[in-house]
Amino acid sequence: MELDTNNHSVFLLYYHLVLVTKYRRQVIDEEISEFAKITFERIAEPYRITLVEWNHEKDHIHILFKAQPKTELTKFINAYKSTSSRLIKRDFPRVKQSLWKEMFWSKSFCLLTTGDAPIDVIKKYIQNQGNNHK
Repeated sequence: MELDTNNHSVFLLYYHLVLVTKYRRQVIDEEISEFAKITFERIAEPYRITLVEWNHEKDHIHILFKAQPKTELTKFINAYKSTSSRLIKRDFPRVKQSLWKEMFWSKSFCLLTTGDAPIDVIKKYIQNQGNNHK
């Protein structure tokens, strides 16, 4: 296990984020998932957040990421949801037609710390989420 550092501290902060589409609409496919993932990585950079693992189902995504102690997680998550919603509806007309003017993501989200679970167990869980319903 390798610890992260900054000027004044040593830490290891992993988070598991689950985002669900509005009304659990079944609209996430491989192409939209990859687009959402790239958007996540781009928006995460200034927040000093690192993507570790990504997977999706038709109506939600699982994200495992690392963050710094001072990262404003709610601010980041809301920025990601807002930006990715706008870009997905812009670049994927089939989604825009099914959502009208609504946000792509539900207003709520689930954010969990990984606690005592070994990171390899969490990675395996997220990887297997995409295989459970195929």
